[in-house]
Amino acid sequence: MNHNKSETPADLQKRTEDFLRQANKKLQVYAKAMGTMVCVLDKDFRPIPESYNDFNYVSNTCLHCVRYKEYNKNKKPGELRETPCEDMHSNAILGAHRYGGSYIYMCDLGFLFWSSPLYFEGNFSGSLLGTGFLGTDSDDTVEKMYHIVKGSITVPELRRMLSRYPRGESKKIQGLAKMLLFCAESFSSDSGAYHETLCRQAKQQDDISEKIELLKKKNPSGSFGAEYPLEKERQIITALRQGDRENANEFLNEFLAILFISHIDQFPYLNFRAMELVVLLSRTVIGPGYDARALLKTNKYFFKLIWESKNIKDLADVLHFALNHFAEQISSFKGIQHASAIKKTERYIWENLSRKLSLKEIAAVSGLSGPYFSTIFKEEMGENVSCYINRLRVERACALLTETDMTLSMIADSCGFEDQSWFTKVFRTYTGISPGRYRNRIKSPNAEGPYVSFSPKYRAIVAKLA
Repeated sequence: MNHNKSETPADLQKRTEDFLRQANKKLQVYAKAMGTMVCVLDKDFRPIPESYNDFNYVSNTCLHCVRYKEYNKNKKPGELRETPCEDMHSNAILGAHRYGGSYIYMCDLGFLFWSSPLYFEGNFSGSLLGTGFLGTDSDDTVEKMYHIVKGSITVPELRRMLSRYPRGESKKIQGLAKMLLFCAESFSSDSGAYHETLCRQAKQQDDISEKIELLKKKNPSGSFGAEYPLEKERQIITALRQGDRENANEFLNEFLAILFISHIDQFPYLNFRAMELVVLLSRTVIGPGYDARALLKTNKYFFKLIWESKNIKDLADVLHFALNHFAEQISSFKGIQHASAIKKTERYIWENLSRKLSLKEIAAVSGLSGPYFSTIFKEEMGENVSCYINRLRVERACALLTETDMTLSMIADSCGFEDQSWFTKVFRTYTGISPGRYRNRIKSPNAEGPYVSFSPKYRAIVAKLA
């Protein structure tokens, strides 16, 4: 930002108005090149004076509309927003602001509009509005207009008025809307990234919302329980390891939909779960020669973003950011010689995690000899088979400790540990605390800061990086 600390609200308002005036000048190039009508509106949805002069009675779709024929008599230019369609335009502009992109809509009479938001120094400052086409057959519009004016304007006259508004084909209007969005992004040097962020977040939220609606349909009673989506978590990690970024992001939205719908108004809990997931995602990049210190620093950065998230939209965006960051750093399974064998055994381990598994049994599934399988598994997965199995069992145990009231002995048995004593020992190795203490702490995730579930060694390294 270029303004100084002593700037008053009036100063900022003046600079914002200057920005809108400059946008209006530049927008005229778009209007002439595209053969459209355009208007710049301020944050209160009022056309700025400079824009209104160009958008007045001769070319203004709304003011030319017969619906406002009587209303507009003796009205001042600034009273445009007081028309009966104020809500329609305001809601469309707010929709464009929410999505950070283009918003195409049509009024009751068939006139098409498209809007894109403007941002000045990171703040919503107004919008660009384009029009000049019909979304329906002109005869339909004439019929509706004739009905409104009750015959006071003849049909031939109405047709003459509409002759300046050609039919807007879908692809053409979409193209004009995209170009208007490009103009909106380019008018301010700091608005492009904000538009991109809003578009990305909106797409994520739409996808998550759609998945939440599907969950509601499957469970009309509205009782979703508190079961942790462990299977979705596994699918995310598996897809990530296989280099399947598209499915990894899809599974992440399904994971978030389950968490959000089953833990409404429990944002601290969601924060905690998000940090756990980041740790799991980060482990996918562990391999020969990896930089542990750099990885911890990266995780600390994501923890900070999660802790600063104010709502589930921000939280979902951070997790997608983390997922795609780690996806960039791992090699796709497509290029691994023994990819098929690794995938088979990984699936087999997950499906049989609750019972004792031997290296010989797992190697047989891969079709490779025990020693050779053990070697390639460690090379490709970054850890030996026994460590991998124990880690998965601890992760499953964490979910059961959090989401259920099962006893420790029941959890130990469910996760494939020989007995409760061995379960406690392995669990402490991976988390730094006993299963019982973990269960107590998870109920108050804010009590000891964001790293409560991580081992003392891990927290000590993170603290040094602060």
